[in-house]
Amino acid sequence: MYKKIINFLATGAHIGDLPKMPGTFGTLWGIPVVFILSCYPPYIYVAATIVFFIAASFISGEAERNYNQSDPGRIIIDEVVGITIAFFLIPFTLVNVIIVFLLFRFFDILKPFPIKQLDKRVKGGFGIVLDDAVAGIFANIVMHLIGFIR
Repeated sequence: MYKKIINFLATGAHIGDLPKMPGTFGTLWGIPVVFILSCYPPYIYVAATIVFFIAASFISGEAERNYNQSDPGRIIIDEVVGITIAFFLIPFTLVNVIIVFLLFRFFDILKPFPIKQLDKRVKGGFGIVLDDAVAGIFANIVMHLIGFIR
């Protein structure tokens, strides 16, 4: 039962088990989470994101052991953490949802320095979540730099 709960959470209610683009669908799964968090003050957003990062790291590590595979693509809870970080202090508007989504996926897929290095060197649940968190930070910085905040 424990393994089933872990796998359910890690795969975003089995969205990660879809045969194509689990990371993209996992990121979409994170949009409602961002919407809910955007209703709260920044200190709540940050606290919830930190708790979520820690929980996702634990869940990802357990799921990785359950699947007996290093960083299986079906684990998508890390995408939810990443998009949550990408949206920090970004108003939740349709335009911003589209742009942040595209930026986050860009950084998550291409893995520019240091994301690729983190992905390769940091293992376990923490490593699974860390590269997506950094991709989220990159997307957030770009959003602030280009001024799409509305």
